[in-house]
Amino acid sequence: MNVFDIVGPVMIGPSSSHTAGAARIGLIARALLGAPAVTADIRLHGSFAKTYRGHGTDKALVAGILGMKPDDARLRDSLTLAQKAGLAITIMPAVLENAHPNTALITLMDAQGHTVSVQGASVGGGNILVTRVNGMAVEITGQYTTLIVLHHDAPGTIAAVTEEMSRRGVNICNFRLSRAQKGGTAVMTIEVDGALEPDVNSCVEKLPNVLSSTMLAPM
Repeated sequence: MNVFDIVGPVMIGPSSSHTAGAARIGLIARALLGAPAVTADIRLHGSFAKTYRGHGTDKALVAGILGMKPDDARLRDSLTLAQKAGLAITIMPAVLENAHPNTALITLMDAQGHTVSVQGASVGGGNILVTRVNGMAVEITGQYTTLIVLHHDAPGTIAAVTEEMSRRGVNICNFRLSRAQKGGTAVMTIEVDGALEPDVNSCVEKLPNVLSSTMLAPM
């Protein structure tokens, strides 16, 4: 535990778990969509579902989807700002299997019809754990520079991505692969020590069998 675990993150209140963490989950969903969302379907599980209005969880999630960080003063007005931006929002309670009590399942769609689904939990002190992307199991904390690579489950794809990073002297500290089915769509999440050069993401995205690559800076 460090001092930031004790005093909590810099944020707009009232709750690090229900507000700061929620905003970060929304930010990751926005980053993975890669474009402004026009619809947002938000399902809330556990205590998120019970207290989201009083704790501002709905405002925080929408703020993240709009690209706001937890300390953005506009967070309190995010629902109004979303309406002005043309973002249609649906928020409903849900029961999610084996989920942390502070869990949200967010499905976004952009103007071109592209969609992304992100399930994440706020685990305390503003910290988060994203556990599913498009239904596939992941473990994304947002504490490291992270590449999230959607790709076809084809031989040589993992090697091509990791070789690109090795060639640049990047040290991988965490790696996870998940796939919907053999030969189908898969997702690899790669957390690295330090920062990545801006062009790493675009180079990875051009590799064979890669559908998309998203680089997340530490939050």
